[in-house]
Amino acid sequence: MAQLDTLDLIVLVALLIGTAAYFTKGTYWGVPKDPYATSFTNANGAKAGKTRNIIEKMEETGKNAVVFYGSQTGTAEDYASRLAKEGSSRFGLKTMVADLEDYDYENLDTFPDDKVAMFVLATYGEGEPTDNAVDFFEFVTGNDVSFSGGGGAEDTPLSNMKFVAFGLGNNTYEHYNALVRRVNAALIKLGAQRISAAGEGDDGAGTMEEDFLAWKEPMWTELAGKMNLEEREAVYEPTFGITEREDMSPETNDVYLGEPNKNHLEGTSKGPYNSHNPYIAPIVESREVFTVKDRNCLHMEIDVSGSNLTYQTGDHIAVWPTNAGKEVDRFLNILGLSDRRHMVISVKGLDPTARVPFPTPTTYDAAIRYHMEICGPVSRQFVASLAAFAPNEDSKDEMARLGEDKDYFKEKVSNQRLNIAQVLESVCESKWTSVPFSIMMESIQKLQPRYYSISSSSLVQKTKISITAVVEEVRIPGSKPNIVKGVTTNYLLALKQKQHGEPDPDPHGLTYAITGPRNKYDGCHVPVHVRHSNFKLPSAPSKPIIMVGPGSGVAPFRGFIQERAAQAKAGEKVGKTVLFYGCRKPSEDFLYKDEWEVRPSVLIVSHKACTPNVKQMYKQALGDSFELFTAFSRETSEKVYVQQRLAEQASLINELLQQKANFYVCGDAANMAREVNVVLGQIVAEQRGLSTEKAEELVKSMRSSNQYQEDVWS
Repeated sequence: MAQLDTLDLIVLVALLIGTAAYFTKGTYWGVPKDPYATSFTNANGAKAGKTRNIIEKMEETGKNAVVFYGSQTGTAEDYASRLAKEGSSRFGLKTMVADLEDYDYENLDTFPDDKVAMFVLATYGEGEPTDNAVDFFEFVTGNDVSFSGGGGAEDTPLSNMKFVAFGLGNNTYEHYNALVRRVNAALIKLGAQRISAAGEGDDGAGTMEEDFLAWKEPMWTELAGKMNLEEREAVYEPTFGITEREDMSPETNDVYLGEPNKNHLEGTSKGPYNSHNPYIAPIVESREVFTVKDRNCLHMEIDVSGSNLTYQTGDHIAVWPTNAGKEVDRFLNILGLSDRRHMVISVKGLDPTARVPFPTPTTYDAAIRYHMEICGPVSRQFVASLAAFAPNEDSKDEMARLGEDKDYFKEKVSNQRLNIAQVLESVCESKWTSVPFSIMMESIQKLQPRYYSISSSSLVQKTKISITAVVEEVRIPGSKPNIVKGVTTNYLLALKQKQHGEPDPDPHGLTYAITGPRNKYDGCHVPVHVRHSNFKLPSAPSKPIIMVGPGSGVAPFRGFIQERAAQAKAGEKVGKTVLFYGCRKPSEDFLYKDEWEVRPSVLIVSHKACTPNVKQMYKQALGDSFELFTAFSRETSEKVYVQQRLAEQASLINELLQQKANFYVCGDAANMAREVNVVLGQIVAEQRGLSTEKAEELVKSMRSSNQYQEDVWS
């Protein structure tokens, strides 16, 4: 073979590099940046190159206080915004709000000593960080933490950093406010200087707002002393500038009418679909599962084929709701915006760090209908801030009193479950035309997706997701509105009514724009994404499981049992599968009654053969390995609940636990889940002859090893 000269080698190498580059484009280089991966801003095509260095960002924008938030549902983000706003208006701090996932943490050792960091952190699930706080939490609590200056934990690298912290938790969960406690301890260990005690808000006790207000006042006093701040009279300074666009029509193609981002606006929606970018999914089936007229429980099948959305049995599906037309009208009317509801508005941040919470240009109607949590709980601080814009002196005094007197506020607002428009109506029926729309944008939380436990098995129906949702309707004694209606479940009920032929769905006197912006949801579609969960079946089907799920808490267990039935049919060995289920009466609200037991009436006759429906043959497929224990609380004069049935089966429970059975609970955290935990401890103590303390330790160890899992809500 002839030798290659230098020029030949250069040409050959160039060809090889070019070939490799061509075939690896899109995999190792030239990968298109996911516009939805981190934030709403990115989802709207924000410019690339945003710094991840928080100190650099603060220096560039002239800030001396940053409020970081770790938020799952938007509440912690809302409190962070309020804290930043108050620091600016009362003390002249140059504040900014920061999402923890938007910044790196290695350079916190260079945090200047003339600035302050504030942390507002929600605890999620079983003491876990929220999705956007995972990296930060793992960094500051890690054993091998290392900062830009090269120092480790033993070098107290954060000695220059002043910080304060407030946590959002729920005392019905075992790991109450675990995140703020662990972050607080980690920062102190790293040398950071905590200003004032860390605060803890308790959603379980319904005192979150008052806990926050009680914490922030002494915190401000101590922080003002440390940073030589002078308090001044708080004057409203808008964060956002709003311009009414007379030159634009809502029919214009580049006006957002509720679309969540630019791709949806342009009709080119594409994945990945996530919490910033929903998939507009068709509802292929919807039906009522209750058999009574005064309550509703919906079963829906959502088709995600072609979306690249995947799920595993036990995951959650997020539904993106819209506000009821009745409440949108109420909100627009009380602010005097009804005649301008379709006026196009542009919104921009008046501060370089301010994030506009929805895409613009848009309209007042679209912003309120699709993006603002107008039916959410109202804070005393928010009410106080609106006093300055009251229509007259009497209403101004009333708003001031509501803002100052927590008992009066509780009587007139909290106990009545009033939303902000209802509060304004109750104080003064005249239009509140002086209220800036910007203050409503800043003070009302973003409309959040609602999460539901998926009630199907990904093994059985890979591209169809089942939802089981009780339609929420809470009657408030003595309250003028009388009934508080769930935002999302009534929206789903309207979609179900539409699918079943009702031309103008009107669930409980509510109407919804169910065809979506520009009729993009027509044909019964709903915006969704999937959130992965740790609530999972054991990897070995032969392992026994015990499930406790009264009411709609049975949803994930329907998926679990559906999966095990399919595995058994495929010839796999399936372990003991025990379900404790409870409802009011078997004749009214026994969910999926026909699926648990096989009877002749369950057989479905097709044109090909008489074949049992896969979903309706759990008992037949699983045989003696499946047992169902029921508890009916309204069937007789004696109220029976699942925890009582659990105690009655103490021997079976103990036997299965000794076989390392997984124990699952889904449903109400405040009462049922807590009592089940107590009963389980009693069973272990009695069956094994242990002390109460030792039994409780064993139950705790089950939790820490994931043998005991919960999917609960309050």
